[in-house]
Amino acid sequence: MSTGKLTTAEDRAEQPVFAAVIKPHRSLGPEGFRVLMVVLSVVAAALALRFVALGFWPVTGFLGLDVLALYVAFRISYRRARAFEEVSLTPVEILFRSVTHRGQAREWRFNPLWTRLVRETHEEFGLQRLALVSGRQRIVIGRELSPAERADFADAFGAALSRVKRGM
Repeated sequence: MSTGKLTTAEDRAEQPVFAAVIKPHRSLGPEGFRVLMVVLSVVAAALALRFVALGFWPVTGFLGLDVLALYVAFRISYRRARAFEEVSLTPVEILFRSVTHRGQAREWRFNPLWTRLVRETHEEFGLQRLALVSGRQRIVIGRELSPAERADFADAFGAALSRVKRGM
C-alpha cells in the first residue's frame, strides 16, 4: 500500500490537454415551454369558445390540433437535444465521441501528430464546418455550434493540438 503517487510519463500522456462536450442549444427551457403551452392552450380555448358561439364549431378541433402539433414538435426537439459530441485530446490520442439522442454512441480515435483541424469558412457567414482529418478519414465536429461558437472552439482546440504536436 502506498501513501503517495508519483506522476509518471505514462500518467501524463493519459491526462487530457483539452476536453469539451458539445450539446445542442435550446433557447426555450422546460419552464418556458410550460408557460408557452399554457398560454397557447388558453388562447386556443378562448378562440374555440368564440367560434362555437358564432356557430363554427368544427374550427375548435383544428385549434386543438394546432396546439397538439406544437407540443409534439417541441417534445421532439427536446428529445433530440439529448445528443452530444465529446472531444478529448491527450498527448497520445484524440478521442471524438458522438452520441445520438437515442443513446447510440460512435467513437473515433486519432493520433494527434497525424491529425489536422480543417476549417471551412464562408466570408459572409463565418466558420461553417470544422473537421478532424487524419489520412483519408474526415470527421465533422461541432455541428450544433453557431459559427461564432465553432470559431471559439476551433481556436481553443487548435491551440491545444499545436501544443501537443510541439511536445507541450
